[in-house]
Amino acid sequence: MKNKKIILVVALLAAVQLHSFAQTNTPAAAAEVHKNFAIVPVPRTGSITNRQTQVLQRAKDAPGDYDLEFIGDSITQGWEGSGKNVWAEYYSKLKAINFGVSGDGTQHVLWRFENGQLDGIKAKVAIVMIGTNNSNKNKDGTDSYTDNDILEGVTAIVQQIRTRQPDTKVLLLGIFPRAKTFNPQRGRLLEINQVLAKLDDGQHIFFLDFGSQYVENDGSISKSIMPDALHPNEAGYKIWAAAMEPKLKELLAGK
Repeated sequence: MKNKKIILVVALLAAVQLHSFAQTNTPAAAAEVHKNFAIVPVPRTGSITNRQTQVLQRAKDAPGDYDLEFIGDSITQGWEGSGKNVWAEYYSKLKAINFGVSGDGTQHVLWRFENGQLDGIKAKVAIVMIGTNNSNKNKDGTDSYTDNDILEGVTAIVQQIRTRQPDTKVLLLGIFPRAKTFNPQRGRLLEINQVLAKLDDGQHIFFLDFGSQYVENDGSISKSIMPDALHPNEAGYKIWAAAMEPKLKELLAGK
């Protein structure tokens, strides 16, 4: 009788251990797998699809050779708003096209590429600045994407341009600083920029970071250049154009 009890206890313990192993090694392990949605192409929804459609249509309506193509989010789209006078001053004599869509993250730009954004377009230089929207937090205060997710998202965009437009030079810009003064989000973007700089190969990809020109000596961002501490006004776009000008002249000259 005693032996039967021992056998029963051992069997019960084995069953409990097997159940625990199954619980810890199937659903939980699967839940821990991280998927980077910053590199998964996805379209926009809502009213912004009007802008998305507009910039896709630009490529279809006017294919051919360009000096410059601008690729990015609302900050790039702003060349048609606050930056329009600066655009006229610096780029009216060049053939330039704006592919900026407000609110875009890296995943949305990749979707645009898959849906014809670069088809039929042959640009000498692609100016890319993207990633700030991926650094925004969710409603519960958690990060939407990890720093590595954002890095991989921007890198995927650069790689896609190189694949789809092999003769195009990529001028990758450091993500602009944001927020009124020092904060963790701005710090994240600085760290990401440090690694993005490694993409510069001196032949096809060139990295340029002039974000410090938007920051005051006390770490604040002046309303005189970025009223909402995110989007440049005309003075802010003037800083942008002037900062790029030497490098653009070099790249457009084929050096």
